[in-house]
Amino acid sequence: MVGGGVRKTEPLLPLFERIVNLIRRHAPQAAIAFNTSGGDSVEAAQRWL
Repeated sequence: MVGGGVRKTEPLLPLFERIVNLIRRHAPQAAIAFNTSGGDSVEAAQRWL
């Protein structure tokens, strides 16, 4: 789960890109879920379970 706190904060966008690319490189089979707020983290994870 990559949270909106990293993804939605513009100064952290380079960090977000690095996180996604590291996930893809080291765990290419991993599903990556994105939430829009802290309240929908469970729903975002459930989409990929």
